[in-house]
Amino acid sequence: MGVSELETSNMKPETFAIGIDLGGSSVKGVLVSADGRLILERNQTFDPERRLAFAETVRNVVASLEAAHGCGVDAVGLSAPGLPAKDETSISYLPNRLDGIEGLNWRQFLDRSNPVPVMNDAQAALLGEVWQGAARGLTNVIMLTLGTGVGGAAMVEGRLLRGRSGKAGHLGHVSLDLNGAPDICGTPGSLELMIGNCTIAERTLGRYATTHNLIRAHEAGEPSATDVWMKSVKALACAVVSFTNVLDPEVVVIGGGIARAGDVLFQPLREFVSSMEWKVCGNEVQIVPAELGELAGAWGAAIRALTGR
Repeated sequence: MGVSELETSNMKPETFAIGIDLGGSSVKGVLVSADGRLILERNQTFDPERRLAFAETVRNVVASLEAAHGCGVDAVGLSAPGLPAKDETSISYLPNRLDGIEGLNWRQFLDRSNPVPVMNDAQAALLGEVWQGAARGLTNVIMLTLGTGVGGAAMVEGRLLRGRSGKAGHLGHVSLDLNGAPDICGTPGSLELMIGNCTIAERTLGRYATTHNLIRAHEAGEPSATDVWMKSVKALACAVVSFTNVLDPEVVVIGGGIARAGDVLFQPLREFVSSMEWKVCGNEVQIVPAELGELAGAWGAAIRALTGR
């Protein structure tokens, strides 16, 4: 069973949880009820260059939400970049970012009586979308976030894929070109390099500084921009089709800054996927935009804290 209203139906509606999503320079927090109502939210920035500023900010956001709520909250969960430890008490692997986060036990740091489950941010975002977003109640879902890089996560038969080391679901690092340059994980010609904003200057020969600029030029009828954009979308479609053959999802949720392009992304993406997909018994994967936006990871952290799974 996936995360759904059924799994929280045995909880009283007045059961509450705080979900925290730790980003590169800000902390987003939500206080939600067990029946899926957003009660409060917070967003606070921090200096990523100052050691443990991120941790102090998380503590401040949790305290602010509890103070505004008027009482303490038993369930607190945290979403963060990097790979969580097996026991979910900390982030075990995040090199060269957020100095001090590796091995930081969040239950101890926040002085909580109950466990504070720690999740990878992409996996948390998927969990949020399954609970109260674009894939509500489904059990076979993958999510891709398109931005500077390409994040990803997968749920199969109602369970998030984490793998041996926690890196399962890093779908942006699938190889689409064996002769391509290696990405940050060493993968040649990865999906991230094909559509991520990190390579926009290279892919456009310096013509466009951002993917949003490329899209605007495409919409304005610039042939070279259209050529680059459609190649990027086709690469994404090839990856999606490959994922359907491996994981067989009901829905692919697309989020992140590039996904805000709307139909200019989703229309050609759906057409490319439909032309290539292996449609067993006529079943086609649905490709939908994420609904929870920048709060998806916080929602996912909250439901993880509430349900313990």
